[in-house]
Amino acid sequence: MNSITATSLSISIFGAIATWMALSFMSGFVLIWAIFIAWAAFAALGGDNTAFKSTVICGLFGVSVGWIGAYMFLALPFSETIGVALWAAIVVAVTAFAVVFASNFSFLAAVPASVLSYAATFAYLLQTEGKMSITTLTASSFENPLLIISLSVVLGAIFGKLSTVSAAKITCEQQG
Repeated sequence: MNSITATSLSISIFGAIATWMALSFMSGFVLIWAIFIAWAAFAALGGDNTAFKSTVICGLFGVSVGWIGAYMFLALPFSETIGVALWAAIVVAVTAFAVVFASNFSFLAAVPASVLSYAATFAYLLQTEGKMSITTLTASSFENPLLIISLSVVLGAIFGKLSTVSAAKITCEQQG
């Protein structure tokens, strides 16, 4: 079996498993779209052991910076003074700078994983009704993006690694 077919088969199987998990017993603890975002980051970073480590570390960093940005936006009263749009733009400027500037540290060098997880954090907060709140950000439950997006990122990296290893094994078995 050629590598593209093996990869397609592996991703379809593990994608189905991830979807089933996210929509059944892990519902409320992970988000399937965030799993696939991290999975894509893993693939974009090379799909190897270094990519796995970078996806997890930088992914969790991106979630954390996104959380800090959301907290800044909500907790500091500047939107009342300068307007919501300008305050949001300033928060994004500061936190986006932090995400990229942190890549000066080698363990945070995988900017795509950091940015994708940062974006996933805001997607969850802004696109899920009622989630962009201090209550959500400080919850000790999986409503908090630090928990639900972070667990999704870790599972995305795991599924990425499983699919890559499986595809390589299928390809080798067929060639051997």
